[in-house]
Amino acid sequence: QVQLVESGGGLVQPGGSLRLSCAASGFTLDYYAIGWFRQAPGKEREGVSCISSSDGRTYYADSVKGRFTISRDHAKNTVYLQMNSLKPEDTAVYYCAAEGLWSTVQNMCVMPTLFTSWGQGTQVTVSS
Repeated sequence: QVQLVESGGGLVQPGGSLRLSCAASGFTLDYYAIGWFRQAPGKEREGVSCISSSDGRTYYADSVKGRFTISRDHAKNTVYLQMNSLKPEDTAVYYCAAEGLWSTVQNMCVMPTLFTSWGQGTQVTVSS
């Protein structure tokens, strides 16, 4: 059974940093697209960043480029999202998701509905 468990969310001041973790079980991160998505109140879920587990190619939304970094650790079956220079507009529930890699991560990450395995989400609040 595929399971994704996020951790690392919390309250941080503007300009601060957080690192989110997504631990996968029930499958190995081979030939998957692993993504971080977020949903703020009243807004649609959006793709933040995705990574190909096979070749490490990445995608970042324009709003987070240069501030967020996605990475994977095959040995730990875990994907990370390092978030720096956080802004109040980054406040949202962040979800980890996985799907078989049948297209580029760039194509898949902009369509959250393509992903069928989801974690429970972790709250990130950026506020002074």
